[in-house]
Amino acid sequence: MLAIGLVLAAVAALIHVYIFVLESLQWTGDAARRTFGIESPQIAEITKPLAYNQGFYNLFLAIEIALGIVLVIADQHAVGLTLVLVGTGSMVAAGLVLMLSDRSKTSAALKQLLPPFLAILAIVVAQLA
Repeated sequence: MLAIGLVLAAVAALIHVYIFVLESLQWTGDAARRTFGIESPQIAEITKPLAYNQGFYNLFLAIEIALGIVLVIADQHAVGLTLVLVGTGSMVAAGLVLMLSDRSKTSAALKQLLPPFLAILAIVVAQLA
């Protein structure tokens, strides 16, 4: 069950790397504007500094989880699982904030929070077994 949790955590991390790319590197491009519902290039330019910062937040969560997975594999379970659980927990919390702040973003929020939530469940079950 631990392996399943770590795979789900890795999937969550990869999703957040993709979000980083859209927010920090491609914010004014068509794909990012379409994904985030930005109506015009002008609005994208105005909001670019905010998105840039937010994208790095997502990247740092992904790095935290990746480092945690590496540490678990290196048999440093306490530190590794702590990093994985803090990273995935933060992703779940951010997804909940998104969903609660704007119900029209429920689909995006679920994509953001479901893999890390399932990772947490699998890891916790593995630790209780």
